[in-house]
Amino acid sequence: MTKVTTAIVIGGGIAGPATALALRKAGIEARVYEAYAASADGLGGMLMVAPNGLNALGVIGLDEAVAAVGQPIARMVMADSRGKQLMELPGLPGLPPSRLMWRSDLYRVVRQAALAQDIRLEHGKRLIAAHDQPDGITAVFEDGTTATADILIGADGIHSTVRKLIDPGAPEPRPDGLLGVAGESDMELPVRSDAMYFAFGKRAFLGYWVQPNGRPAWFANLPSQAFMSTSEARAISPEAWLTRLREAYAGDVPAEELVRNTSPEHLFVLGSTDMLPEVPMWHRGRMVLVGDSAHAPNHSSGQGVSLAVESSVELARCLRDIDDASAAFAAYECLRRPRVTKIAADAARTNQRKAAGPVASAVMSLVMRVAVKTFAKPEKMFGWVHGYRIDWNQPVTAADGRAVASQKTVVAAAV
Repeated sequence: MTKVTTAIVIGGGIAGPATALALRKAGIEARVYEAYAASADGLGGMLMVAPNGLNALGVIGLDEAVAAVGQPIARMVMADSRGKQLMELPGLPGLPPSRLMWRSDLYRVVRQAALAQDIRLEHGKRLIAAHDQPDGITAVFEDGTTATADILIGADGIHSTVRKLIDPGAPEPRPDGLLGVAGESDMELPVRSDAMYFAFGKRAFLGYWVQPNGRPAWFANLPSQAFMSTSEARAISPEAWLTRLREAYAGDVPAEELVRNTSPEHLFVLGSTDMLPEVPMWHRGRMVLVGDSAHAPNHSSGQGVSLAVESSVELARCLRDIDDASAAFAAYECLRRPRVTKIAADAARTNQRKAAGPVASAVMSLVMRVAVKTFAKPEKMFGWVHGYRIDWNQPVTAADGRAVASQKTVVAAAV
């Protein structure tokens, strides 16, 4: 293939516009096509952007804007079902705190930045086919229209259409054995406002924090082997969900009180959470995947958005420096796959602990007490994740993709 100068980006969520911004910085013009007719303003729950994600956003000029809409979270605190602290993990020296925010706020920031740079975003464009040709690739949309460019990038999420076009046998997302529910409580909680708390209850896991308005917010992970879609979960009344939650957290501190002080109108039901098994093929011909379409670790990683933006930036770097698109795609995969695979594996192990029963939870509490005195140090646990840095000015070559992959997963010099 010849040098890439134009791109079709499928998916108008967060990864799609972020990818278009990174491509613009690399001198590549991209258009973004979104399947849904309307924007996603006001949709979605809370998410965390970690220091490595803020760094990647900084490459495309968005770190300050994103930090401004997020609540700083400088430490994580682990507790048992009685509310007793097991472990406190402060942020890493030299790194900014993670930012907790509504997905809709991050979406708005990234989208507005793309529009400000005259990047075209089109809605109501559901991809149904792509025709790879010697001189370009043509996307075919459900409404009968088409678009042609040098390459096509799938930033269309965990249920990606592009992933199936690249590999019809690609794995499907699978439930991870947990149900997601969140809420806001009408009460006061005497805890730090810059901390995220993780409570391993007798029967279920719960995370909570205090918002800038002083009200505690929380999210629950209820063990469930049966899959329940968001629509199925929301067909159940909030009152019924609150009854189930009260039973699950009976006797747990402070989970029981948080649930009891949550009204039905402040309950957010998400249904089964899921994850994407490792995807064998990230690219084929003129098509390539970024973000959740290529790697969607379990929510327990806290890295979904951060990894997606990292991949957007790294793909743009490779396309900037390597004239042949196939070679650029291969170098990009070498840079990204080892890192995202390890993070996904770590998240899967965390998820198993969230679904632990009463006996396993008690054992885990004992292990955490020992760990905090021995090996559980923030630098060892999170340095390689949060300290990851992308050097935009460092050239990439087709030959050094694998070498760079071994060098990139490093702790920041300040750690």
